[in-house]
Amino acid sequence: MKLRELAERLACRLEGDGEVEIVRVAGIQHAEPGDLTFLANPKYESTMAQTRASAVLLKDDAPKAPCAMLRTPEPYLAFARAVGLFAPASRPAPGIHALAAVAADVRIGQNVSIGAFVAIAEGVAVGENTVIFPNVTIGPGTQVGSDCVIHSNVSLRERVRIGNRVILQNGVVIGSDGYGFVRRGDGTHEKIPQVATVVIEDDVELGANTTVDRPAVGETRIRSGTKIDNLVQIGHGVTVGRNVLMAAQVGIAGSTDIEDDVVFGGQVGVGGHLTIGRGSIAVGQSGVTNSLDAGQMVAGYPAIDSREWRKASVIFKRLPELKRRIEELEARLATLTARSGGAPGDPTR
Repeated sequence: MKLRELAERLACRLEGDGEVEIVRVAGIQHAEPGDLTFLANPKYESTMAQTRASAVLLKDDAPKAPCAMLRTPEPYLAFARAVGLFAPASRPAPGIHALAAVAADVRIGQNVSIGAFVAIAEGVAVGENTVIFPNVTIGPGTQVGSDCVIHSNVSLRERVRIGNRVILQNGVVIGSDGYGFVRRGDGTHEKIPQVATVVIEDDVELGANTTVDRPAVGETRIRSGTKIDNLVQIGHGVTVGRNVLMAAQVGIAGSTDIEDDVVFGGQVGVGGHLTIGRGSIAVGQSGVTNSLDAGQMVAGYPAIDSREWRKASVIFKRLPELKRRIEELEARLATLTARSGGAPGDPTR
């Protein structure tokens, strides 16, 4: 692709030779002639001076590069879009594979691709342009929107609702039973039937082996624009707001309400029946045991204000030394007290 055409498609301002041919996208340290790279972090400005790339995406006010430049206020966003332009097409052809099992009453939109060994039960609807890769199972009464991509080994249980442009990575399970039991008088446990639904709104992406449980009543809902990483557990009755980000191995206990624009680092654990305020952030491996106010940033377990946690974490490694010093001071105090014949402050002295 000519650099001039690429600049137009990415809505960037071109500085340099627009006739340069770009064949791929690469990182700034590994780029070769014919590559497009990007500079979004100022700490890599020195690296840019030695890049062999044919062109670089960079901010409007960034220093000049030794090659052609595409200037934009958001170079990383433009880079992401450029990757998509050069990505090889992997969409399978429309149609239903001969080895798929599709119930007679399933409603299928135009240009849908259904792979081998897909099982689609009665009463399902699949929107146009959706791709369903092999070994996917879709339960009765489930609705899947348009322009979705459902990768292999995904399981959509009964009566689940999936919006438009949803991406489900390999092994996602949506609508599995929530973890609900009642203790009987004899100490055993009786299962609470989990019969309600799960709703995944538009433009959501769920990472590989992530699970979203259904509740007994009400619904579990993930709102539009949320992006969830691999191996995340969303408990029954949870509501996840818009444009939320969750890194890998996050766990959300049941009936928690997560508001819009929240960010969870990897391995964050969130207790049940909490409210996580809009725009709040939990640093990786935090244990959130109480509700968070909007915009609050927490760390540690139990999670506290991240600035306080950083101060406390500095002290943690000094605890053995501080303990030794306290013991020495106590011993010296005891010696002085014994020599003086009484406890410090003793009115009988």
